[in-house]
Amino acid sequence: MRETDGDTLLFFAGHPASLPLYLCLEEKIITLFPQAQKRVQKTQITFFHRHVFACVSFARVRRKQEQPEGSVVLTLSLPSPLESPRAAVQTEPYPGRWTCHLVIRGD
Repeated sequence: MRETDGDTLLFFAGHPASLPLYLCLEEKIITLFPQAQKRVQKTQITFFHRHVFACVSFARVRRKQEQPEGSVVLTLSLPSPLESPRAAVQTEPYPGRWTCHLVIRGD
């Protein structure tokens, strides 16, 4: 496992219970997409290679009781809607470009 950078640790300072889940998710993304780069911003961590394909945040996409402590929101950019009950919100901001928000929990 790679060493966690300071910007990532700072991003999770207010949500320490979510950090282990994120680190596992980051490792999977980097393993599947080794060319991917990561950018830590104030409200999200973005993964991209030419274009953004995934973001991790704490955005509220469900009621608070359905978004437990230790969870993160994974936002995916997809060419078609995701056929899954796990999808909390899906939108098509541009034709043939879907944004899907998933609440990921560690349990």
